[in-house]
Parts: sequence; C-alpha cells; structure tokens
Amino acid sequence: MKNKTRGALVLLLAAVFTLGACSSKENEHTSGQEPGNRDKDKLHVVATFSILYDIANEVGGDRVSVHSMVPIGTAPHEYEPLPEDVKKTSDADVIFYNGLNLEGGEEGWFFRLLDTTGTDESKVFELMKGVEPLYLSDKKGHKGEINPHAFLDPTVGMKMVENTREAFVKADPDHKEEYEKNAEELLGKLRDIDRDYKTKISEIPQERRILVTGERAYQYMAKTYGLEEGYIWAIDTEENGSPAQIKALVDFIRERDVPSLFVESNVDRRPMETVSNETGVPIAHELYSDELGKPGSEGGTYTDFLEYNIRNIHDGLKE
Repeated sequence: MKNKTRGALVLLLAAVFTLGACSSKENEHTSGQEPGNRDKDKLHVVATFSILYDIANEVGGDRVSVHSMVPIGTAPHEYEPLPEDVKKTSDADVIFYNGLNLEGGEEGWFFRLLDTTGTDESKVFELMKGVEPLYLSDKKGHKGEINPHAFLDPTVGMKMVENTREAFVKADPDHKEEYEKNAEELLGKLRDIDRDYKTKISEIPQERRILVTGERAYQYMAKTYGLEEGYIWAIDTEENGSPAQIKALVDFIRERDVPSLFVESNVDRRPMETVSNETGVPIAHELYSDELGKPGSEGGTYTDFLEYNIRNIHDGLKE
C-alpha cells in the first residue's frame, strides 16, 4: 500500500468525524435523505460510479438510498475519495464496486478506502462476479491487463442486475419480493436491448462490422455480437494517441476499408480527429464508455446508455 495515499485517506476519515456536523455539497448522483437525516427504513448503499448507481436504484427502488462516489466526468480508474465518500462508506449497509480492475484492483483507491474505514467485507459486493474476464493483449499476443468495461455488453448487464438483486436480498431479506420484482423488470428491458443489438448488427453488412474507437472499451460487446475492433489505445494510459498508435490505426483502417469512426464521450477527440484527417474517414458519432450521461440527458440511465450506443453504431456502419 502506498503510504502517501493511505495517509491522505486517514486524514480524510479524521476530518469526516471531526467535522461531521458541517454540511457538504451532496454528490450529483446521490439519492435519498439529506445528510444528517438518515432514514432507518432504507438500505444505505454506496456505488463506485454512475452505472452501478443506476442499477442499484432500479433494483432497490424505494427501499434504498444510493450514493455514487465517482462523479460523471471523472475517470473511475483513478479517483481520490472525498470526505463525503468516506463518511457514507463508513455508514453503508451495502457497497457495490465493479471489479475487473476498474477501481484499480486490490491495490487501487477503492480497496484502500475500505481498509481505511475498516468496512466489514460482508457488506461489499462485486457486480462483475461470475463474468469471465477478457484481457488486453500486448504486441506479442500475451495476456495483459483485464479489460474492465464488461458493462458495455447488455448480457453482462443482466448478470450485474442479478448480483445486485442477490446483494439486496442478503442485506434485507424481509423485502425479497420487492427486489426480485424490480430486478425482473430491469432484466426484461435488458433482454429487449440484447435482441435489439442482435437485430441492428445483423442489418450491418458483414464487411462493415468494424467498430473503431479511441480506447478498446468495447471488447466484451464486440465479442458477444460479432464486431471486429479497431482502436487507438488499449486502455487509458499516459500515452493515449501517440504517433505510433495513430499510425497503426490508420494502416488498419486503410486495410479494412472502414466506413466510419467513433469517439467516446469522455476522451480527448483530437487523436481520432487526426486519424479521420489522415484517412478521410468521418467520425460518425460519440459513444458512451465509462459513465452515463448527465441525469435527464440522453444516456442518463443504464438502459438509455446501451440503447444510445447501439443506435449510433448501427447508424454509423449501415450502408
């Protein structure tokens, strides 16, 4: 564990309990009671980022109050918890994290937070439990890092809903029927979305089923639905959009006669704009990858997020 980061979290924890009476601005993605007015009739839930927040609210319904730590517009891979995050984690009945190294793995910020707050591990649930990881390969074909972006695949989303349901039933068995009903409603929507993905991709000519994006975030979805991948970088690093990466993608696009390019809503557009200028292939649409859209906007819920992506992929690749 890094002493500097651990020390920062310890100071945060001390500040929370020393200044507990002070008010703080509530996270944009927090629902339920105002700070200091804890509702004892609800499960108090913490989720690491927006997608998990939305699934938890859908499955928990009126029985839960959910706080999302990583704000929209901030990468969930590297995050520094705020005093409010520390306080809510300390008080939570249920804590959800993605897993697959999205939060930095066992040495990352999330597990350091749990260590600092002394959280009971029985309250902590990985929503990717049971999902087979896919790996980012290096140039020699060896397995590299786990790709954490499995939630972009609607079939994985179904597993996340099931895991959420099981967590709530374990924490609050008296309301099992309510959690099961809510989960089944969300699972029904995801089954419809899965069928829509299959239909829309089947309408794209085989030679045009090539999804080119900035980061290799869509690996799970591409494997499930039969898309070939092209990308500038494999995962967010300090060398996103290097000249060598851009040249490799330009060569790929020319070899495959790629019809359209896509760029994620949360990345720097300039590398993909360079690729577009070099190849003459247009950027068709933005796609969502690491986060939902702002509340109330297109892509503001998990199901909207998935539907937005396939609608734009279909539009960009069909003839």
